[in-house]
Amino acid sequence: MDAKDLLIIIPAYNEEKNIRSVLNQLAQPEIANMADILVIDDASVDFTGEIVKSQHRKMVTHIFNMGYGSALRAGYKYAVRNNYQYVIQMDADGQHDVCNIPVIYRTLREKTAYAEPPDIVLASRFMKESAYFPVSASKKIAYRFFRRLIYIMTGKRICDPTTGLQGLNRKAFFYYSRYDCFDDRYPDANMILQMILLGFRVAQIPAVMHTREAGRSMHSGLRPIGYMFRMFFSMTSILFRIKVLKIDAEGREHSVG
Repeated sequence: MDAKDLLIIIPAYNEEKNIRSVLNQLAQPEIANMADILVIDDASVDFTGEIVKSQHRKMVTHIFNMGYGSALRAGYKYAVRNNYQYVIQMDADGQHDVCNIPVIYRTLREKTAYAEPPDIVLASRFMKESAYFPVSASKKIAYRFFRRLIYIMTGKRICDPTTGLQGLNRKAFFYYSRYDCFDDRYPDANMILQMILLGFRVAQIPAVMHTREAGRSMHSGLRPIGYMFRMFFSMTSILFRIKVLKIDAEGREHSVG
């Protein structure tokens, strides 16, 4: 069998109630024939790791819980070292429908008459063509705030600035894999802002997503409001670093040798 150039990265922390279903969906031939799967078990204390092993999937296991961002970064490093050309990151909680994967993969490789293929593809819950996705009032406030902030700082309208379902080409995930180029704790709208400011090409596609059926989201309740303020300071820091201090302003050009 020919080597695959696409790796699907799935960070997982205490997702024993969801991970089996996600992996079963990814075993569908149309997905399995195009992509390898890597689960990053971020020191789960339930049976997440055992379920992944029973499915005979590749897995990186953290001894200590290092956070969502560190789990993603471990996946990026794995993709770099194993010579993948594309990465799609998705959550382990079942919210990201696998039907989005072929669309993201195709978009990452498509060159239009007007531009080169994108470096990053964001799967959006809130484009006109997206499937309906219910959102709490507190999350609506946070999403609108991030959309506005990114637009003010970049002039680019991002429909879903907190989407975890993203595709990246090698240039983008190689850059993320470098030291101090990725938020190891809470990569979110701040990383989208960073990549736009650095000149990476960002595309958006409508997505099909579902609400979490089991477990608890890290953004439940009123947490999105506090998270909004934390992300605001991160985003303003990124803007200052890139636009004022010119730190890593040439990062995109030197990201891949």
